[in-house]
Amino acid sequence: MEQTYKNCQSCGMPLKKSPNGGGTNADKSISKMYCTYCYEEGKFKQPDWTVGQMQEFVKGKMKEMGFPMSLFANMFTKKIPNLKRWSK
Repeated sequence: MEQTYKNCQSCGMPLKKSPNGGGTNADKSISKMYCTYCYEEGKFKQPDWTVGQMQEFVKGKMKEMGFPMSLFANMFTKKIPNLKRWSK
């Protein structure tokens, strides 16, 4: 049974903010681990990205959404390397 997480284990976004509550597994069920923006049909949408690329992507999305940058963005993205996808 798949463990349930509050945040996407690839980008850190709260899963409750993800359309449909998460990405999709290969069997079309909702992932309890990854969001819609990172995971679709059991595969990562950005399979070749490094953790650094994900951090830059998240900072860009936060800026688009009007979040104050600098300290806030750095605090949020600092935790990305510890998420399940990147902690292998």
